[in-house]
Amino acid sequence: MPLPGLRQTFRSDSMKSAISKPAFVNCFAVGVLLYAISGVLAESRGSIKLNESALGFAAQLINDGYVVVDRKGAWRGDRPPADQENEFIRVHGFSEYAKWHLGIDTRFAENTKRRYKFPYGDFKNVHRCGLLAARSRARQYKYSDIDDAAARLIELIRQRK
Repeated sequence: MPLPGLRQTFRSDSMKSAISKPAFVNCFAVGVLLYAISGVLAESRGSIKLNESALGFAAQLINDGYVVVDRKGAWRGDRPPADQENEFIRVHGFSEYAKWHLGIDTRFAENTKRRYKFPYGDFKNVHRCGLLAARSRARQYKYSDIDDAAARLIELIRQRK
């Protein structure tokens, strides 16, 4: 229907067609993108497993008193920087590096840093804030076994006080 007092330069059917085609293409593209993202998330969700040896190692460190009971949110400042991680790996190897991470991403090779997820300590002590951060991230991405492991370690720290 033409607007009164305005000169119509397009037929209304042509205009509707011109508007609906890009909208359909955009909706289709968004659908394909969401499908692809969901596939990647599902693949990564199934590939990250609890590192049982790290859980036992952390519990032993806590029992031996190698714990820093710090505040929530302190992990950003306490987490070892990349150069310290690299030096630790150079001196001790990836098998020792793995013990400081509650998660293992099986998509990546054992001799890569990308394989190890959810760090909790500084290569000397278990940090309560590191466990809180690991638990929060595990809960966010629905890794319930890692969430539960971090919760158990946090409770172990609480019981030691």
